[in-house]
Amino acid sequence: MSKRSSAKYKLDRRMGENVFGRPKSPVNRREYGPGQHGQRRKGKMSDFGIQLRAKQKLKGYYGDVTEKQFKRTFVEASRMKGDASQNLIGLLERRLDMVVYRAKFAPTIWAARQLVSHGHIRVNGVKCNIASRRVDINDVIELGPKAKEMALVMEAQSLAERDIPEYVVADGTDKVTLARVPTLDEVPYPVRMEPNLVVEFYSR
Repeated sequence: MSKRSSAKYKLDRRMGENVFGRPKSPVNRREYGPGQHGQRRKGKMSDFGIQLRAKQKLKGYYGDVTEKQFKRTFVEASRMKGDASQNLIGLLERRLDMVVYRAKFAPTIWAARQLVSHGHIRVNGVKCNIASRRVDINDVIELGPKAKEMALVMEAQSLAERDIPEYVVADGTDKVTLARVPTLDEVPYPVRMEPNLVVEFYSR
């Protein structure tokens, strides 16, 4: 598992958007970038800059997936039939840590990754501690017995800022099933994501 190398909200300030939709985001108070030059007027971005920004935003949203992992996911998406940008989103949403986050078992994607890596998640009844594991359609994801009592999990389930999406079907409060691979329109991003620009970035 890769360690997060930057502060959680730095991405929000760099992008000037509340990427994770969290009420504590500093962007809610100040929309300029971090550092002493954050309030400078921004110049016009090149096509490369726009594509890079779209890639960094998408990669950051999924918990700062490593560049190696992210590129490998893109290569896999581009080899699949259909639209590469839709395939990319589908593969990212099928990561185990993301399904745990969507199920509201954890308040943030990093907390979801920690739940998985500490062995608190079961996939079809079997303990799994690999956050990047690909979840298949109709796989059942559930909390382990200790996790059901955790304050972190209870906090996540009471959050009003997001709902469980339709493609993740809840069975009570501690078990969900991945019903289908979502399309871009179905994924409840708090901000606009542009996977088509990510495809352009890697296809240069």
